[in-house]
Amino acid sequence: MTTREFGDVTLERVREHVWEIPREGEMEVPGRVLASEALLEDIGDDDSLKQLKNAAALPGMTKYALAMPDAHQGYGFPVGGVGAIDAEDGCISPGAVGFDINCGVRMLRTPLRYDDVRGREEELVEALFDAVPSGLGGGGVIEGSRDAVEGALERGVEWAVEQGYATEADLDHCEDGGRRPDAKPEYVSKKAKDRGMNQMGSLGSGNHFLEVQRVTDTFDDAVADAYGLSEGQIVVLIHCGSRGLGHQICSNYVRRIEQEHGDLLEQLPDKDLAAAPAGSELAEEYYGAMCAAVNFAWVNRQLITHRTRETLADVFDAVETADVELLYDVAHNIAKRETHEVDGEERDLFVHRKGATRAFPPGREEVPPAYRDVGQPVIIPGSMGAGSYVLKGGDRSLAETFGSTAHGAGRLMSRTQAKGEFWGGDVQDDLAEQEHIYVKANSGATIAEEAPGVYKDVDEVVRVSDELDIGDKVARTFPVCNIKG
Repeated sequence: MTTREFGDVTLERVREHVWEIPREGEMEVPGRVLASEALLEDIGDDDSLKQLKNAAALPGMTKYALAMPDAHQGYGFPVGGVGAIDAEDGCISPGAVGFDINCGVRMLRTPLRYDDVRGREEELVEALFDAVPSGLGGGGVIEGSRDAVEGALERGVEWAVEQGYATEADLDHCEDGGRRPDAKPEYVSKKAKDRGMNQMGSLGSGNHFLEVQRVTDTFDDAVADAYGLSEGQIVVLIHCGSRGLGHQICSNYVRRIEQEHGDLLEQLPDKDLAAAPAGSELAEEYYGAMCAAVNFAWVNRQLITHRTRETLADVFDAVETADVELLYDVAHNIAKRETHEVDGEERDLFVHRKGATRAFPPGREEVPPAYRDVGQPVIIPGSMGAGSYVLKGGDRSLAETFGSTAHGAGRLMSRTQAKGEFWGGDVQDDLAEQEHIYVKANSGATIAEEAPGVYKDVDEVVRVSDELDIGDKVARTFPVCNIKG
C-alpha cells in the first residue's frame, strides 16, 4: 500500500486520486482526500490535512470527512471540505459552514459573442465597476430598509421577483429555487440585519468578483446545448455571499456555542469546529438563521444580476435586459438537511459543504426540471488569469462525496504572502498586455491578493473531479474583464 506522510498525518492511497487518513483516536470516521499527486503536495503544504483529521471527530460524522481537490486551510474546517453529519444524533457546526454563508457563484448567459466585446473591454469594465458596488464597507445596488432585509431573509429570490429585480425564470435556474423555506429571520440578530441593510447588492471584498468571460471550449456538446452554451459566447460570472450579515450570524452563534455547549466544545480537537448538538434549541436556531443568510446571499447576487443586465443593455445596443439569462446559481458555505444512502440505509443528514459545491447527477429531484435529464450545473471559477469551468453533476457524486465537488481552484498562499510576492499594478498590467484581460478593483492590494499565482491549477482540480466522475466537464471559459471585490 502506498502511503504519504505530511507532518503527523499519514495518508493511505485507496485508488487513483483517492487518499485516506485512517480512523484513530477521537475520529468518528476516516478522512478522505480527493487529489492527484500534484494537488496533494499543495494540500499538504498547510494545515488542511490536520483540519480534516480534526473534522472527522465531529459527533455524528458519517462515512468519512472529505477534502475536495481544491482544499486549503480554513477556520477549523478546511475550505474545500464536506462533512455529512447525522441530523438526529450528531451536530451542526458553524465552523464547518464558515463565516461567509452562501458565498456562491452564478453564471449569466448573454447573446453577445466575443467579437461584439473585443475592443470595448475597458468601456465595459468601467461601466460595470460604476454600476456594482465593491470593496469593504457599505453601499449596495439598492438602499436597503428593514422590510427589504426581512423580505430577503425570509423569501430569498421570491422577494426579488416581487420587487421587480428578478424573473420567474431566475427562480427556476437557482439552487433550491432561490429560497430556503426553513429560514427563520427571527433568529438573526438586529446587529446582523443592520450590517446587511446597507450591503444589498454588493460584491464585498477578498476573492469576490464579477467577471465577463468568453466560452473557449465545449467538451460535452449535448449538455452544453442543454445549458445554452456555445464556443465564442459571452457569459458573466458573479461570485459573492451574504456579506457582513452572514459573518455576524456565524460570530453570534460561535459565541453562543462557547457559552451554552462548552461541554461539547471541550471534547473537540479544535475549538474552531464549534458545533451545537442536533435537536438542541441552539442547533435549530442556528439552522434557521443560516438558511436566512443563504436567502440573503441569493438576493445579493440577484441584485447584482439586475444591475449587470441593465449595464449590458446600456453598453450594447443589441442587448435587452431579458436577453441576459441565468444559467444557474450554486451555493458554497452551507449546511443542508439532505437524505443520502449510507451503508444501504437512507439517512437524514446535515451535509456541510464549506468551499464545496453541490453536484447532483441526472434524475435527482432537487435538480431543476430544465437540467434534470443531464445533471445539475456546477460552476468552478479559476483565477482571474486562468479559465473557469462549467461541469455537470457526475454519476458517482452521490456515492463518493454526498453529491459534492470542488468550488474553485483553491488558494496556494495566504493574502499576506500574496501581497509580499505580487504588486497589484504589475499584475493588472501583465494581464492586460499578455492576456487581454482588463481588471479593475478598489485597490492594488486587492489585485495582488488575487493574482493568478496565488491559486492552484484549476485545470488539474477539474481533471480530478472529471476522472472521479463527481463533476464532469461541460465547458471552459476564459476571462475578458474582471471587477474584484
